[in-house]
Amino acid sequence: MHRPLPSHDPRAIWSIAIPAMATNVATALIGIADIWIIGQLGDAAAQGAVEIGARLLMSLLVVFNFLKTATTGLTAQAAGQRNEQEKMAALLRASAIALAIGLVLLATKPVTVPLGLDLLEAGDEVRADAALYVDIRFWAAPAWLLNAALVGWLIGLRRVRTVLAVEVAVNLIHVGLGVLFVLVWDMGVMGIAYATLISETGKLAMLLVALLPSAKFPAFAAAARRPDLWEAGRMGALFRVNRDLFLRTLLLTAAILLVTRQGAIQGTTILAANAILFQMFMLTALLLDGFENAAQVLCGETIGAKDRDGFDKTVRRIMLRGIGTALILTGFFAVASGPVVASFSTDPQVVETVLRYDIWLLALPLAGVASFVMDGVFVGATWTRAMLGTMAAAFIAYGAMLWLTTPLGNHGLWLSFTVFLLIRAAGQFAMTPRLAARTFAPITAEK
Repeated sequence: MHRPLPSHDPRAIWSIAIPAMATNVATALIGIADIWIIGQLGDAAAQGAVEIGARLLMSLLVVFNFLKTATTGLTAQAAGQRNEQEKMAALLRASAIALAIGLVLLATKPVTVPLGLDLLEAGDEVRADAALYVDIRFWAAPAWLLNAALVGWLIGLRRVRTVLAVEVAVNLIHVGLGVLFVLVWDMGVMGIAYATLISETGKLAMLLVALLPSAKFPAFAAAARRPDLWEAGRMGALFRVNRDLFLRTLLLTAAILLVTRQGAIQGTTILAANAILFQMFMLTALLLDGFENAAQVLCGETIGAKDRDGFDKTVRRIMLRGIGTALILTGFFAVASGPVVASFSTDPQVVETVLRYDIWLLALPLAGVASFVMDGVFVGATWTRAMLGTMAAAFIAYGAMLWLTTPLGNHGLWLSFTVFLLIRAAGQFAMTPRLAARTFAPITAEK
């Protein structure tokens, strides 16, 4: 059987990062395809409704993204320890929590959807279609949460290529259904929602099949019978990690929601333009998140193996490669951002507005890359309390910047978001030496 590359081997970074980048791009294509397909109707209100509906639903779900990130870190640490039963236990715990959260979300749907539309300032032009979109797509919430747990587990085992294959298949299904429902059958916003519902449930079925080689039934059953599977101490540690990641993601989601809300306040055209710009930012973020995935897995493995030297080398090597990739993305947007973003709408006013603000696409990759990589380091090391603290500080600064830059209008909004990314990274860099010294202290003491 082929043995994985050692965590400290530079080739291990690319063996995880490249498939993860491709996987993340495939994931982003769902949102990008939705905005592009609905944009071909030339209706800014319909495009704005999909943006608000998708942002609301994803905000409710993404706060539970700890199901992926925590599972990746804990699984990687178990792999570093060569603890097969703990790997199975990580999968069982994450899946049970995902299913429970999904059922709660469905039960509270009649309250959360109207409240969310109010908070996002959904005006009369977009509210009805946004509510229709969310009402249909919401039924895929349990599948989305289970998918997050399963993907996190597979990534923690370095099975990133498997995840990529699933994402590509799901995207082909999603885009094909979106084109059929919207551009052929003229189902409008409802067609986009049904395409997402079908593709998300199909993804769950594919992932369940994909995990079978690594989760054979005898090992899975042995983990399920473990008396300490749901033991208070182990569950307490899991919920501590998940709590911190939940609160951190809640703040990140609030920051993203403010981008949508501030755009909606400025009118339908700005809302539609910002939706396009944000999808481009998310594309760069998900590319750079390939290095976050590499940091989660490789740093988790080095900590599980108590390898301080390997940890330090891994962080440096991943950061350098992330910065280099961010420079390439900035160069691409410097050359091609105009025609790319303009293709996302046939409304001349929306296109003109997008081109007025696309300069921010040059700054965002460089501003965000360090925070993305350090997020992976902190998750892999399960330094989640510190991660929450740096996010809270950045969010407070973000709120202050939004207030101070109000006279700059939409430029002020994007400047504030850029500063938010920079402050997150600065806080994480500042805390890393102390956290690493504490994590590896037992090894030092023994020596």
